[in-house]
Amino acid sequence: MIVRAAPPPAALVRMRRVAGLLLVAMAVAFFASRALEPRHPGWGFVRAFAEAAMVGGLADWFAVTALFRHPLGLPIPHTAIIPRNKDRIGDQLAQFLREYFLIPAVVARRMQRIDVAAAAGRWLANPRGAGGSRLTRGISRLATEVLQALDQERLGGMVRAMMVTRVRETELSPMLGRALAAAMAEERHRPVIDALVRWMRGALGSNEHLIRAMVHDRAGTVLRWTGLDETLANKIIDGLDKLVAEMADNPEHPLRLKVEEAMASVAERLQHDPEMRARVETVKIELLENPAMQDWINGLWEQARAAMLRAARDPDALMAGKLGEALHQLGATLQDDPRLGRIINRFVRRAAVGAAADYGDAIVRLVSETVRGWDAQTVTQRLENAVGKDLQFIRINGTLVGGLVGVVIHSVDVLL
Repeated sequence: MIVRAAPPPAALVRMRRVAGLLLVAMAVAFFASRALEPRHPGWGFVRAFAEAAMVGGLADWFAVTALFRHPLGLPIPHTAIIPRNKDRIGDQLAQFLREYFLIPAVVARRMQRIDVAAAAGRWLANPRGAGGSRLTRGISRLATEVLQALDQERLGGMVRAMMVTRVRETELSPMLGRALAAAMAEERHRPVIDALVRWMRGALGSNEHLIRAMVHDRAGTVLRWTGLDETLANKIIDGLDKLVAEMADNPEHPLRLKVEEAMASVAERLQHDPEMRARVETVKIELLENPAMQDWINGLWEQARAAMLRAARDPDALMAGKLGEALHQLGATLQDDPRLGRIINRFVRRAAVGAAADYGDAIVRLVSETVRGWDAQTVTQRLENAVGKDLQFIRINGTLVGGLVGVVIHSVDVLL
């Protein structure tokens, strides 16, 4: 990938102009003083200063320019040093990082001085504090760019495959059995039975006509002729309604106890009955392979991704909600609990050391390949912009120092 460098900063452009104008001024002063020197000996000092200043300025201009490009575009040997050695510079930089920064011992020693837990705690407790807003915005932009840059089809496929594989490998029957048994031990199943009884009462009231029609169809001709089928239907409906009402009012009703016994039996069989466990596993596999279930899992991933993008784009809203309150509390805990801070710092330190040991070579290759991917002009501009105005001060200083040396030499020549 070819990466283009940004244009040079305005301050660097100004310093280039100052150094160039100073060199031009020395040339003008040289020719003017040379013409005026016969009129007065003092002009000799001006000529000597300007002459030596031109030599010094030109020499330093050549030296500075030769680092980054060919002076005047001429292919002079040993010029354009940085562009010609771009790949070697990248390799040496990568090797420098590997030998002096990515050694596990060095990383461990440097991480000892960094209190990651305290820094994270301060930021979580006050994300809008000194520098916190800038850090929050930076993390927000980075997270958004990462989420948008990832191949969503591949990533979504990986997440879905991981979810399905995890469910396939997990035997649900014992988990369901233990969950049901625990719920019954804490009497959390009673609201479920209450809801079931209420549903039965509502269903009975909504379907009286079906009961009457069924009794009428099954009654004999005599019962229908005498109207006893209607009386029988009323008795059945009243009896069922009374039974359901008693179940709703009495938590210890025999039928409710029978339901609880059945639930306890199901919980036991889910945990210990091989046939029941195999049946649950079969249903689980059939559900996973059902296209509707696969569409639902796909929707879960899309919803999760959309939620992550919303949170990344608006971190302030995230920090203002319930999750924000929890994060604030976590930040306060990280600052007030030294033991938790030591655990987190130890984990971060080990993770950093492990990353240096496991991925140091990969990081080195990344740096080397990145520099190799830059074009020569990009490397030249980036290095020149990084050094900045100091290169132009070299030219200015060379011009002035050269002029002073010229004056000293001329003075010695006059005295001798």
